[in-house]
Amino acid sequence: MITDARALRHEYVPQDLHHRGGQIDHLSSVLAPSTVELSEDVCLFGPSGAGKTTIAKYTLAQLERERLDIRWGYVNCMADNTPAAVLHELVRDVGLGADLRPEGAARSRAIQRLRNSDDRLFLVLDEVALLDEETLIALWEVPNVSLICITIDEDEWFTALSSQAKSRMQSAATVRLHKYSHSELVDILDSRVVHGLVSARVADGVIEQIADIAAGNAREGIAILRQAAMHVEEREMQELTTAVVDAVVEDAAADIRERRVRSLGTHQRLLLRIIEEAGSIDSGTLHARYEAQAQSPKSKSTRRRYLRSLCRYELIDRDGSTRGTRYIAV
Repeated sequence: MITDARALRHEYVPQDLHHRGGQIDHLSSVLAPSTVELSEDVCLFGPSGAGKTTIAKYTLAQLERERLDIRWGYVNCMADNTPAAVLHELVRDVGLGADLRPEGAARSRAIQRLRNSDDRLFLVLDEVALLDEETLIALWEVPNVSLICITIDEDEWFTALSSQAKSRMQSAATVRLHKYSHSELVDILDSRVVHGLVSARVADGVIEQIADIAAGNAREGIAILRQAAMHVEEREMQELTTAVVDAVVEDAAADIRERRVRSLGTHQRLLLRIIEEAGSIDSGTLHARYEAQAQSPKSKSTRRRYLRSLCRYELIDRDGSTRGTRYIAV
C-alpha cells in the first residue's frame, strides 16, 4: 500500500506545491530581489495547517539551488524556546556551529558566528511568538541575516511585543495564508497519494471524505491519510475505503496531539502536566504549583505566552480572563 512513507509526513516538502503559487512568488521576490538590495525580513501568518512552514522551506530550498552565496536554517521555537537552544539550533542548521554545544552556546558567541559568515543567511523562526524578544532583536540586528517569522495569530504576537520590537517586525514583508478550500485540499491529498501510495488501492470518495473531515487543515488531512494507510498495511487489507477513514479519525487526532506534546519545551510540558493532573485549575494555583516544581521558573509573561500556545494547539482550554481565568485539560 505504502510506496514512499515520506509523502505521508506533514513535514515532507513536495517538489511541487499546490495552490500557493502567488505566495511563493511573493516570498521569492522578497528573499531574492532582482536588484542589489538586501533581502527583507518576512512574517508569515495563517491558521494551523495552511502551509506556512512548507512554503518557507520550499522557497528557500529553491533559492539554495539557484545561488551559491546563501545558507538557511530552521528552528521550531515551540521545542527550542530558550535563547541558548534557539541560537544553537540555528547556528548548527546553517552549518556554522558543529563545534558549539547547547550548554556553552552563549548568545554573543552564537550571534558572532552568524555575523562572521560571508554568506547571506535566512533563518526560519517557526512559532516565533514563543521566542524571547531579546533574542529576536539580536538576530534582527545581524546585517547578513534575514528572518522568516512564522506564527498563527498576527494580532496576538504584535500585541505582546514591545514598541521597539513591534516597529521593527511590522516593517517586514508580510505573507498571509488562508485555510485551504475543499477542492484545494483534495488536490494536496491526491498528490500525497500519487507520491506515497498505490493509487489503485484507494477507493473512490476517500480523498473527498478526508478533505471534508479536515476542513481546510492540511496537517489534519495528511494525518488521517497516513493513519488510514497504516491501518490497511497492518491488517493486510486490499483497499483503503471510506470505512477505514471512519475507523482512524480518532487515531489521527491522537497522533497530532501526541506529536505536539512531544514538541513542547520543558516548561510548557510542566504547565500542561499540572493542568492535566488537576483537570481544571485556576490561574493563581497553576502559577503557584509551577513555581514550586520548576527548577528555574520562567517569568509570568513568558508563562502566559506558553499557555496561549497550548490553547492555540488545543492541548488545553481556557475559561474566563484575568484573575478569574481557569485552564482546563482537554
